[in-house]
Amino acid sequence: MADVVKTQRELTRRQFLGTAAMGMTLASAVRGTAHASPERAAAAMRAVVGDAPVGIGKVGLDMPPIAENGNSVPLTVSVESPMTLAEHVRSIHIFAEENPLPNVAHFYLGSLAGKAQISTRIRLFKSQKIVAVAALNDGSFWSGSAEIVITLAACIEE
Repeated sequence: MADVVKTQRELTRRQFLGTAAMGMTLASAVRGTAHASPERAAAAMRAVVGDAPVGIGKVGLDMPPIAENGNSVPLTVSVESPMTLAEHVRSIHIFAEENPLPNVAHFYLGSLAGKAQISTRIRLFKSQKIVAVAALNDGSFWSGSAEIVITLAACIEE
């Protein structure tokens, strides 16, 4: 019986060490490939809008210019739209240029929403530019952006 327990303990230790080594290797690989960049944010935006042009305007982005902590940054996006059946906002998308995952949030609205506005809190890796893109029911896309300074970073994976 003692041999069985000893074998199980050794096997568990080996499994643990093997799993830890694989985890460190995987973490190094992820860290090396998951760098944030404005190019990755632009690619994420293109995945949403496709080849359609994105106009600047109609979208207001309200957030503090400085946040002490990147773990919970308040944000309000409002879009100029009458929100009628004939003219309304279908969706609002938020992108962060310097986050490891640039797709921060996607909100879907309809003509009965009454007001083209969303409020939320987001996590930000570091000081960066935030872009909000609104998709209107006529197929057009509009954007607005804001810069924010983060004094204590969030999303740290290292």
